[in-house]
Parts: sequence; C-alpha cells; structure tokens
Amino acid sequence: MARPTPELIDALRRTARNLKNGAPYQWGHMGGCNCGNLAQELTKLSKDQIHQYAMQRYGDWNEQVDDYCSTSQMSIDIVINEMLNAGLMLEDIKHLEKLDDRQVLVRFPLEKRFLKHNVRDDVVVYMNEWANLLEEQLLAKITLPNFQALERAEFEAV
Repeated sequence: MARPTPELIDALRRTARNLKNGAPYQWGHMGGCNCGNLAQELTKLSKDQIHQYAMQRYGDWNEQVDDYCSTSQMSIDIVINEMLNAGLMLEDIKHLEKLDDRQVLVRFPLEKRFLKHNVRDDVVVYMNEWANLLEEQLLAKITLPNFQALERAEFEAV
C-alpha cells in the first residue's frame, strides 16, 4: 500500500474531483485512464504527453509497471518515478488501473465492492475512499504532546 503522504492524498482527491466535474476520461488512453488522470495531477503533464511517453514502449499501465526501471531515462519511467516519489508503490498503479486493492474495497459495503474499472463514477468513489484510507493512516502516525502533563510539570517546577 502507498505511503500516506499529503501530496498523494491531495492528488487523489483532486483527480477524483476533476473526473467528477467532467475531465476527459477514456480507459483505453494511457493519459486519460485511471492511472493517466492521477499521473496528470502528480506530474503536471497533459494526458497527451503521458500517452505519447507510454507509447514509446508497448503495453498498458500493468505492463509499463512490469517493465519499469528506476534508472532508465525513458519518459514513461520518469513519469512512474514521479508517481512513486509521491508515495505510490508499483502495485498501487496496477490496483488503480483495475480498481481492485482489497484494502480500499473492504471499506465499501459488500454490495458496493464490485466496481467497474472503466466507469468514471466508480473511479471517483475508489479514489476518494483510497484518499480517506491514506489520510487515516497518516493521522494515525501523528502523536501530539500531552499538553496537560507539560503544564503540570512546568507548574510543579515553579
């Protein structure tokens, strides 16, 4: 599962909002599909640029991830590297394209877990729920100081 970073959480929510508001969506287009739309947010590249980079090598996002090389200077590998730097793992990219990460799906009621990977509305709810999950994980890592104990200690020291 992805590292919960503010950048990734925000990008997931922006992508979902853009899709909900009518951003171009075409599952068979490497720059306009589930991963392509998120890649646009994370890299600030256009859908056409992402698609062009992906077409320099064969395959869909799953195959691109399988062939990913962190030291390559291929354009699509640079795009994937930026996605990974935002907190994604390679498996997350594959799961996003198919909307099939179990940790995300289990958060939906049973009757709502059967999302279609190429339906815009399903992509929107999946991304929003994934962002919620990552935000919960991020917040769980934050511990605030016990201010009451600090105040007591300061008072007793006086």
